[in-house]
Amino acid sequence: MNGRIVPANESATISEDQLACEYKRSKFKAEGLALEFFTKQGLPVVIVNPSAPVGPGDVKPTPTGQIIVDFLNRRMPAHLDTGLNWVHVRDVAVGHILAAEKGRLGERYILGNVAGNWTLQETFAVLEKITGVPAPRHQVPYWLALGWAEISEAIARFTGKAPQATLAGVRMARHKMWFDPNKAVRELGLPQTSPEQAFADAVAWFRANAYVRGHKN
Repeated sequence: MNGRIVPANESATISEDQLACEYKRSKFKAEGLALEFFTKQGLPVVIVNPSAPVGPGDVKPTPTGQIIVDFLNRRMPAHLDTGLNWVHVRDVAVGHILAAEKGRLGERYILGNVAGNWTLQETFAVLEKITGVPAPRHQVPYWLALGWAEISEAIARFTGKAPQATLAGVRMARHKMWFDPNKAVRELGLPQTSPEQAFADAVAWFRANAYVRGHKN
């Protein structure tokens, strides 16, 4: 709208062919099936759609947590022109409970943060402030990131290790994934812990649990 990105809300539509990987397609199909059970059989269905959760306890870590771990370990030499809606993982957990208690049947609720729509460059600037680790200054063009992802996946097939970049991840990053969670805030009372606090909590947990090279508790 006038060159400005308008964060998507629950009324936004998307087609399956716009999704970057089978995982996302499976979630898309599962949501459609759940709504079908609601409309045709009257099952009590309420759907929640978390945005990009970060916070403590990210054992695996998840893809969003891995961004923080890679940043802390200085494995982020550059960034893409993309964006995410960051939300504290505890707010997402509470949002699931609130949706079960207060959600209107057949409705969807985005579990995100109203102030959480950041570019990746803005995200790294906040992490630099929290951690003291210098943020990457260079932006990688999309075509170069896509080529590196192809190489990374080819190497991973031989080594058995996770690729440093994936084609699905790069394709998804082509668009800023910004969302408007006001419906969940208004109807459910979704908490709105600041994204800065979410990152601070995540950083403290990763450091305390030996995810950062050379960091001692």
